[in-house]
Amino acid sequence: MDPHGPGERWTAIQVVMLPRDANPVPTVLPGFGPSPLFGTIFGGVILSYIDQAGAIAARREVSLRGGHRTALFVTAAIKTVEFRKPVLVGDVVRFETTVTRIGRTSVTVQVDVLAERGGETIAVTSAEGVFVGLDPASPDRRPVPVLPDHPPS
Repeated sequence: MDPHGPGERWTAIQVVMLPRDANPVPTVLPGFGPSPLFGTIFGGVILSYIDQAGAIAARREVSLRGGHRTALFVTAAIKTVEFRKPVLVGDVVRFETTVTRIGRTSVTVQVDVLAERGGETIAVTSAEGVFVGLDPASPDRRPVPVLPDHPPS
């Protein structure tokens, strides 16, 4: 595998969505009857898991390629997020990651979010994030090259 090319798809996180993760919408809206939004998961919860999954995937990929083993990965950007379908309480949600680019100090990760519901797997969300490797031992937490002898990008 080209050390600077795309990685393989990998499940970074899998979690069941609980009522605490749901949008704070009452079961019945005055004048509207039962709410179709009740029981849907708050987008911020999904974003939080996307952020975690991307950082986990970046760290794993760099480690597998013999890169900086102690680097911590922080979010530099979440470039795109597309919420395609709602996630419901009780869904088992997988955050599948693919490293699409490794720069000198950063890793770009595609995160695809899949919900397992009633024997069906539904693509619900996708995002692309950029994660920068930092040296936890440096006092100013400066970015560090993530792979040895990586050409400048």
